[in-house]
Amino acid sequence: MPPQKLAQQRLLIKGGKVVNDDLSVEADVYVEDGVVQQVGPNLNPEPLTGLTVLDAANRLVIPGGIDTHTHMQFPFMGSRSKDDFYSGTKAAVAGGTTMIIDFAIPHKGCSLIEAFDTWKSWADPKVCCDYSLHVAVTWWSNKVKEEMKTLVQNKGVNSFKMFMAYKDIYMLNDEELYEAFCCCKELGAVAQVHAENGELIAQGAKKMLEMGITGPEGHALSRPEEVEAEATQRAISIANAVNCPLFVVHVMSKSAGKLISNARREGKVVYGEPIAASLGTDGTNYWNEDWAHAAAYVMGPPLRPDPSTPGFLMNLLANDDLSVTGTDNCTFDTCQKAQGKDDFTKIPNGVNGVEDRMSVIWEKGVHSGKMDENRFVAVTSTNAAKIFNLYPKKGRIAVGSDADIVIWDPKASRTISAKTHHQANNFNIFEGMVCHGVPVATVSRGKVVYEGGAFSVTAGDGKYVSRPPFPPYVYERIRQREQVCQPVPVMRAPYTGMVSETWVTQKR
Repeated sequence: MPPQKLAQQRLLIKGGKVVNDDLSVEADVYVEDGVVQQVGPNLNPEPLTGLTVLDAANRLVIPGGIDTHTHMQFPFMGSRSKDDFYSGTKAAVAGGTTMIIDFAIPHKGCSLIEAFDTWKSWADPKVCCDYSLHVAVTWWSNKVKEEMKTLVQNKGVNSFKMFMAYKDIYMLNDEELYEAFCCCKELGAVAQVHAENGELIAQGAKKMLEMGITGPEGHALSRPEEVEAEATQRAISIANAVNCPLFVVHVMSKSAGKLISNARREGKVVYGEPIAASLGTDGTNYWNEDWAHAAAYVMGPPLRPDPSTPGFLMNLLANDDLSVTGTDNCTFDTCQKAQGKDDFTKIPNGVNGVEDRMSVIWEKGVHSGKMDENRFVAVTSTNAAKIFNLYPKKGRIAVGSDADIVIWDPKASRTISAKTHHQANNFNIFEGMVCHGVPVATVSRGKVVYEGGAFSVTAGDGKYVSRPPFPPYVYERIRQREQVCQPVPVMRAPYTGMVSETWVTQKR
């Protein structure tokens, strides 16, 4: 066996503080064949030959980040996102993320299984870290229901995304949502929603264009936060009626965040996913006089012009009202965005974030004093692993866990810039942001893939990760409620009185 390969198989991370979601402890971590073998003080594994040692003194050793929401090489709005599965996952590991969950999205009337196979064929030869796939339900029929079953049983899918927006393209109506949620519960999958009222968006866009508002500000004005809030509440209500767990993707507004928070406090099984963008910047950028700058921030749902939104959402995230963080990384460069230079509805929706998420959340969450290091691990990794049934293989540093590990320097800082980032885009929505908290080294599947600014990645080294149905973290409550919370009929004596035989027919 070549020495280099042997060195990649045995790894000792020495002298750091191991931080999980529930505990921080000074310990070394020993890895062999991509799996954590020992966690404890003063480890000295033998033999020393072929052992790679990483010094983590005065640094944190944390589970690799899990980005629950990406769109790599996504064909969308007449274009294709710039980050493919190679550049996107390479940028991810540079930022401390060791797993992404992307979306296979079929067109209306098309096969979910074929979409899954297509996305997987794009990803497998390119990924530099592990990945999995959510699958979108963009139409409804018995065939869709059967394909969902096949995806869960044979393809390792346990989450399906329903769009309440993008009318005539991806959007489902309430009846279809109800049926899809019922199917998810039956299969043990997590129902996800893009929560915006698609009809109001269509009407709002038409109104803005008729008023002569064609720039990026029209995007924000045509889909204000009440459009997100209405759909969020509707999705919560439908999911609760079905007793189906709900995962609201890209929470962008204070009002949507409040609704999710209230639902959780009422005992509903609902999880909210703010993204790096909604936690790190705001929608005032849509009014920037530089069209290219303003267009770079166009995404759906839009960033909110209320500048207090990011701090508000971070407070909810810190206090478990919101649960996980993704990025909705879907990068389009200025030339692609310029397809909508005369009509904001034609600007491809999407922003960056897969490389920046961990540092932005540390800066805005931990460095600001809103959350501690353990909650940081929870919202960047562990909660996602639990919700999507990856835990404790992912989302934890413990014996038997996958060796997806980041050495994190909480005292170091970096300035985010398109000039230095690794995302395949010419613009960064966090441009100029100084972030405390920097990944010094990233380990994926036991291999050091990023250290001190240098990469050691190989396309295809990452693997597709199957996710079994019925994640206990989500479904234990659902199953118990099915058993004990069902309504029962009132036992009463039959009515024996008179019954009117007169029927009144309404005149037309």
